[in-house]
Amino acid sequence: MAATVDVTSNAASKIRSIFEEKGLNGEAGLRIGVQGGGCSGLSYNLSIDDEPTKFDRVFDSNGVKLIVDKKSFLYTAGLILDFDTDDFNGGFAFHNPKAKAVCGCGTSFAV
Repeated sequence: MAATVDVTSNAASKIRSIFEEKGLNGEAGLRIGVQGGGCSGLSYNLSIDDEPTKFDRVFDSNGVKLIVDKKSFLYTAGLILDFDTDDFNGGFAFHNPKAKAVCGCGTSFAV
């Protein structure tokens, strides 16, 4: 089975809601990237994109287009993006099987 990047139904619902608020069409996707930084060494970066490059991997998960650049995919293969609606700690949560350590805020990690 090929490695993918997925979103839960909760995350997909939130992403679609954000896209609708911004008036984005069906071509828009969520770009998931990794960059150096954060207290654990690497941090996730989420942005809206509608033009993947030929080097990007594109996935459809729960009706949401996900775009991951080649380098970031090395760190995110198998990632599941969730959305927690908890009033105090709600937000996107990254469940990454490649992460060996995760910071307390959950947005940075080490491999």
